[in-house]
Amino acid sequence: MTQRKIIIDADTGIDDAFAILYGLKSEKADIVGITTVFGNISVELATENTLRILKLAGRENEIPVSRGASKPISRELQGYSTHVHGQNGIGEVELPLSSQRPIEEAADDFILRMADELNGELVLVTLGRLTNVALALRKDPRLAGKIKHLYVMGGAVQAPGNVTPVAEANIWGDPEAAELVVRSGMPITLVGLDVTMKTLLHQSQLDSLKRTCKPENRGIVDFIDGMMRFYFGFYREFNGFRDYAPMHDPLALLIALEPGIVRTQTMHLSVECTGELCVGMTVADLRRKPRVGTPVQVCVEVQAAQAVELLLAAFD
Repeated sequence: MTQRKIIIDADTGIDDAFAILYGLKSEKADIVGITTVFGNISVELATENTLRILKLAGRENEIPVSRGASKPISRELQGYSTHVHGQNGIGEVELPLSSQRPIEEAADDFILRMADELNGELVLVTLGRLTNVALALRKDPRLAGKIKHLYVMGGAVQAPGNVTPVAEANIWGDPEAAELVVRSGMPITLVGLDVTMKTLLHQSQLDSLKRTCKPENRGIVDFIDGMMRFYFGFYREFNGFRDYAPMHDPLALLIALEPGIVRTQTMHLSVECTGELCVGMTVADLRRKPRVGTPVQVCVEVQAAQAVELLLAAFD
């Protein structure tokens, strides 16, 4: 089986952690590195969480981790999403310290180097703000032609936003970076709230997984169950969901490995960077002859139940 060469770029909170663990356990992913960025939590804490997750998965000191941007490329940092992910980013679950340390190379430089070394085979999956990719493009705009594909967890094209009425958190958190990446011409699939809010994990499914998972995955499944309880609590309070929550970041990585799980539509996309009400909005020009934006593959439909089954099967 040919494994896709993937860098995961994450602000390692609850669903990022789930996504990383899925990628590590999937037989279809060759994760060549993980880069970290601010967002759910500080970049320092995101980096520490990533290192501890690699240890949990038995991959300590095997996959390089590179620390990235600590703030947006041109605007003030607006704080973190600890009310969603907990003060430590992973639902207040404590993981053992790792002996691994991040590499000295910054995330944008690591992305540029790996794109060159992998000669057109590198796939990027971004689970947080697009700041690291934008910084890499600023250093070398030719990066856009060296990436096989970029899968972006972000945006809300025909669905409500989750930070403002029209903006999703990852795009809203650094809209200038998102606009730069979209305009680069890099081949992009946008995995936005249009599909992630339909891909729901229920507590009952985790209860079942705890009974059936492989013995070597017991610690991972217990960790997922523990942090998801915090996540379920947030969605219960703010969305009225009862013991279930959307799989934002895991779905993005799943689509990178199982693209047939979604239907996409080419849309000319722009990111709104100004305006009191619409900053961070992913704007699609849906006119018959679009005149604004860059062509992007936007996920519009998902086989949601099958997607969750595939995510959980990695641990079963």
